[in-house]
Amino acid sequence: MPVYYPNAKINLGLHIGARRADGYHTLQTIFYPIPLHDRLVIEPAEAFSFQLDGAPLDCTPEQNLVVRALRLLEPDGSLPPLHVELGKHIPSGAGLGGGSSDAAFALRAARDIMGSTLTDDDLAQCLTHLGADCPFFLRNSPVYATGIGEVMTGIDLSLSGWNMLLVKPDIYISTGEAYGAIDRMRQRTEGTPHNSATTTSLTKMPLTEIVRRPVQEWPNLLHNDFEPWACEQHQQIADIRQMLYDLGAAYAAMSGSGSALFGLFAPGTEKPDFIDNNIQPTTSPLHDCFLAWLRL
Repeated sequence: MPVYYPNAKINLGLHIGARRADGYHTLQTIFYPIPLHDRLVIEPAEAFSFQLDGAPLDCTPEQNLVVRALRLLEPDGSLPPLHVELGKHIPSGAGLGGGSSDAAFALRAARDIMGSTLTDDDLAQCLTHLGADCPFFLRNSPVYATGIGEVMTGIDLSLSGWNMLLVKPDIYISTGEAYGAIDRMRQRTEGTPHNSATTTSLTKMPLTEIVRRPVQEWPNLLHNDFEPWACEQHQQIADIRQMLYDLGAAYAAMSGSGSALFGLFAPGTEKPDFIDNNIQPTTSPLHDCFLAWLRL
């Protein structure tokens, strides 16, 4: 029985550019894969079936990105004769790309099982219609992403040996609401929407140059445009970010439009004791949070 393990990603820096005529925003970011995984089983069957286990999702099976991706294999949009089991561990609504990763892994696995002649480039084109970050998970190595996130250039970046504390508070952030807030804020402060696809909003240095510098320098250089708004709307996000630094993180930030945050800890850092027994007082920013300590 083939088993696949779709992984999550983080954004290292996220700059939001102008809103295009089609409603999407240009952006620049770096996608970096991390070892937090869902579990996916796909095997031939007489008819299509889909089973979801683990963390619940706020959508019907028909709306799940895995099911939507598999419809792309058949010219008439029907579902192929496969049995699919999806075990969710990556938090949803977190800015970690869990659903996009599930879709990409499922589509490539189904292609191979069914003997389709579609190439990875063909799959990437199909997946872009489901989410701009979906094609990233076909290559699953660090990239500099522009356009709406679908134009990707491989970069030489390794955080191997570093440790990450990933924190997902019980906060839902609507991506559409976050983009709308950025637009309104920029119109108030600048008169027109911000439009730049080559530099971050708070520094003239390109992202690809920033990440070549030591991680310890990133706090003053590497920024997520959504983060100030999210911290203003949700004090817990600001408190978690500060706590990550208090715990010794060299760099801490929100991933994507949130609400997950991550802290990067130098190689050799010991895992905090509370990770395995996360019973936090209600006054703690980590109360009721999903926590994961990852070795990169």
